[in-house]
Amino acid sequence: MRDLAEYHHPLTDIFPQPKTAKEWEKYKLTEEQVAYYHEYGHLSGIKLLDDRQIDLLNKQLEEIQDPEHPEHDLFYEFHSNESEDPNSVLFHSLGHWRITKGFHDVLWNPAFVMAASQLLGNKAVRFWHDQLFCKPAKHGGVVAWHQDYSYWTRTTAMQHLTCWTGLDDATTENGCLHYIPKSHKWGLLDKPELAGDMDKIMNYLTEEQKHEFKPVPIELKKGHASFHHPLMVHGSYENKSDISRRAFVLNVFADGTISNTNEELLKGVPVIEKGEKMQGKFFPMLFEK
Repeated sequence: MRDLAEYHHPLTDIFPQPKTAKEWEKYKLTEEQVAYYHEYGHLSGIKLLDDRQIDLLNKQLEEIQDPEHPEHDLFYEFHSNESEDPNSVLFHSLGHWRITKGFHDVLWNPAFVMAASQLLGNKAVRFWHDQLFCKPAKHGGVVAWHQDYSYWTRTTAMQHLTCWTGLDDATTENGCLHYIPKSHKWGLLDKPELAGDMDKIMNYLTEEQKHEFKPVPIELKKGHASFHHPLMVHGSYENKSDISRRAFVLNVFADGTISNTNEELLKGVPVIEKGEKMQGKFFPMLFEK
């Protein structure tokens, strides 16, 4: 079981799977929540994890942050500090779903996949990739303002979704996520360096967009999530507080998304030729209606 990408189903009972349509109902978003997402570009405060699940994931996170971990080579990317400034640390990685059972099985968390399907227009949901974003206390770095899809144009159509989940309480003091409401209607912008200049995206905005650039902090209790549109402008400020800010991200797309390149989609993943459907070992189906 070295590479957990071989398994397209939960491997543990951490996230019990509903057996009937009625059991799925309790995970459904309301029509009002879905409408809010489409109007403002995000939906926040959705509880996805209980304390037991949070503790387990934090324990596994601590283990895999060690560059000497025996499965370290399974990461697509691993940055102990993406900013390269020791006074502004941002741990960022992709691919941990292949390494630990907890981060593997959270992909099939019923509360996550049901919400994802609804926000994607009640479509079948496939996995794209995961991320970890960790800001240590006292010297945690920024995540610059950006749109996720500006890094994902190697896939098309744009029918993607991001889910950010806190493993610590996220506050304005420790570098919580911030959104620019309705910015998902601005179209695709150029992409900045993720751990670079916080405000570099301003170089790509019109005067009208700059006028509408009014950040809203998304404070969340640990175990709660925020979903956002692939064109949503978002970022997070530094952490100078006494509390760490750990979070994981699940990125998905609607089934039927295709490759838009003849190059690697993720490091080490076999090429899916341009125009071919995104599927297979590394892009499993998570939810079908």
